[in-house]
Amino acid sequence: MILHCSNRLRGLIGAAVAILLASQPLAAKVLDKTANISGMTFRYKVVLPNGYDPEKTYPAILAFPGGPQTMDTVEGTLERNWHTQAERLGYIVIIPAAPDGQLFFEDGAKVFPAFLIQLLHDFKVLDNKFHIAGVSNGGLSAFHIAASYPQYFWSVTGLPGFLLKPTPERIHALARLCIHMYAGEMDPDWLASERQQADQFRAQGFTVTFSEEKGQGHVMHTLDGDGALRLFDQFEKARRGCGQ
Repeated sequence: MILHCSNRLRGLIGAAVAILLASQPLAAKVLDKTANISGMTFRYKVVLPNGYDPEKTYPAILAFPGGPQTMDTVEGTLERNWHTQAERLGYIVIIPAAPDGQLFFEDGAKVFPAFLIQLLHDFKVLDNKFHIAGVSNGGLSAFHIAASYPQYFWSVTGLPGFLLKPTPERIHALARLCIHMYAGEMDPDWLASERQQADQFRAQGFTVTFSEEKGQGHVMHTLDGDGALRLFDQFEKARRGCGQ
């Protein structure tokens, strides 16, 4: 009799758990992928939003890590800046590591635009355009790639980051993108470079936001976790306005 009750209880518990799980949205997936483009091999992470359906289209972000742009830095920026809000708000996020150790604003840029074309083949990206962003060396990479292939992007964001080698041609390439720049109050060199460039862009009629993050250094914790919602708010505005 005791055994019979125990089995019945297990069955009831199992049924309750199944109902509970069925009522919850599917958890986000983080894929670990590898690409070989232009003779260069590299890994990248892909965050798929809750309840991802491969038949539906989603807004997408191409984000670059800082420092040496290794998988360790990919995972770091993924958890700090992108994962939580992407899965909650329904975004795909792709974060690549530098191919063969070559930074994306240097020789690693050779994988573009082929990598973008591959991503558009693999995922249904809303309007076939990404938001591009990055941290430090990743911010330099984001501006470099955006200026090289602006037709693939709605917006470009440096946290921190700005355009290296701002020739008239490369500046003009950013004219139709929403431009967002963040720099820490206690990071004087990057702060000065971004402020000067933001003023230069505004003088040419570009849509630019520049934020000096009070009390922050080169790593800005104000954009971690829930603070990253500010970034996603700007992405949404870019699709409705200046990114067209």
